[in-house]
Amino acid sequence: MAKQKKRTFAVPAILAAGSLWGSMGLFVRVYNARGLQSMDVVAIRAIATVIAMFAFMIFFRRELLRIRLRDLWCFLGTGIGSIVFFNYCYFKTISLTSMSVAAVLLYTAPAIVMVLSRILFGERFTVRKVTALVMTFVGCIFVTGIIGDAVSLNAAGILTGLGSGLGYALYSIFSRYAIDRGYHSLTISFYTFLVAAVTTLPFINGAGIWSVTVSSGGMIAFFLVFGVISTVLPYTLYNYGLNTMENGRASIIASVEPLVATLLGIVIFHEKMSLGGVAGMALILGALVLCNTKPAEK
Repeated sequence: MAKQKKRTFAVPAILAAGSLWGSMGLFVRVYNARGLQSMDVVAIRAIATVIAMFAFMIFFRRELLRIRLRDLWCFLGTGIGSIVFFNYCYFKTISLTSMSVAAVLLYTAPAIVMVLSRILFGERFTVRKVTALVMTFVGCIFVTGIIGDAVSLNAAGILTGLGSGLGYALYSIFSRYAIDRGYHSLTISFYTFLVAAVTTLPFINGAGIWSVTVSSGGMIAFFLVFGVISTVLPYTLYNYGLNTMENGRASIIASVEPLVATLLGIVIFHEKMSLGGVAGMALILGALVLCNTKPAEK
């Protein structure tokens, strides 16, 4: 019964995770406007997440703080191999090419997840999953507006862009290993971002981050909300969904992220939506429907 209940809520959990990730740009814009750089924002996100989760777990779920040293590699993989590596490659790609090219290359991640999951976990390729994957990728191309734009492509930018897709994909892979070893989604999220926070410390403007964070009571609250909304909730929900869902399917469903980010840009920042963008959203939504209609596997 408990397993069936988890299956029932797996898809909504993954959709919610992708939607919350799609809201991250709202927070990033605020910090960028206050002079903080991309890696500073990565560190803020990781530190805020660790503080919020530790406060909750120490009072309510202290037992979830325990891990076995022999399993530490799982959290090094999610923290360094995924979070830090992914963010570095993604921001580097933006500097070498453009935001639209970086976003499209990032969304090679579902394909990478499917290939790695086939090799490592024996997950099957199906016509349904591959079709949804192609629809998602083409939809992302249209949503980002890369078609028709004069974009600058170079070997270094393509390489780092594919690296960001690999880093993004590695979270699903290492999380699966941690889940198979019996770890709770809160434990995985906490140690992932603890590792990420420690790893980013040598590369950030600590004084600048501190100055912005404590500049007002509102910014302190904003700091904590950023951690909860952009990280604690979505990663916990994503890990919850992975308990009863294949990695490949979960990564496709989570691709609702660029759709949500685009819609928020239109509603909040009055960004324009092209006909291609509408077509892209339709393709992504179609892929989500395809992933979640019966029969689930053929």
